Amino acid sequence: MTRIIDFYFLVLKATIALLLAGMVVLVFGNVVLRYAFNQGITSSEELSRMFFVWLTFLGAVVAMREHGHLGVDSVLRRLPPTAARMAALAGHALMLLATWLMISGAWTQTMINLHVAAPATGISMAFFYGAGLAFGIPAFLILLWDAFAIATGRIDVTTVELVRDSEEQVALEDHDPALAKLVTKH
Repeated sequence: MTRIIDFYFLVLKATIALLLAGMVVLVFGNVVLRYAFNQGITSSEELSRMFFVWLTFLGAVVAMREHGHLGVDSVLRRLPPTAARMAALAGHALMLLATWLMISGAWTQTMINLHVAAPATGISMAFFYGAGLAFGIPAFLILLWDAFAIATGRIDVTTVELVRDSEEQVALEDHDPALAKLVTKH
């Protein structure tokens, strides 16, 4: 099962890279065509907008799995273990609620816009709103699994990093762990 999940996230990362490459080609190609040949790609702006929306939502799923999203865990670190577990579970319950609202809203918008075509490309706008589902369903499952792991003690909230430090902090820890601890305390 772990291999399947790892493969799924590898496919997501490759899809994100392809969407970013597609955006670059569409936007840069359109600029070159407009200025050099006085022509353009009619659907460039619309497609690049759709690519950007999908790239953002798929990237959010990858960040959710890698615990790379923004968060503050300094309060959890200062609480006693039982209170930290309860606070983490309460936080996960709120995130699950927010994600459920996202799924529900994305589903409703997808169904409403199923037969609405985008003006330049004619692609169904359900594709545009479906990005919310592509984020919401995996994110809900990730949050549910993390909440289960916290509740059963598989994840110790007092020692595990539920959110990632900044890139600079990680680089500093790799270079000089003693200095990193000193900087973190102040």
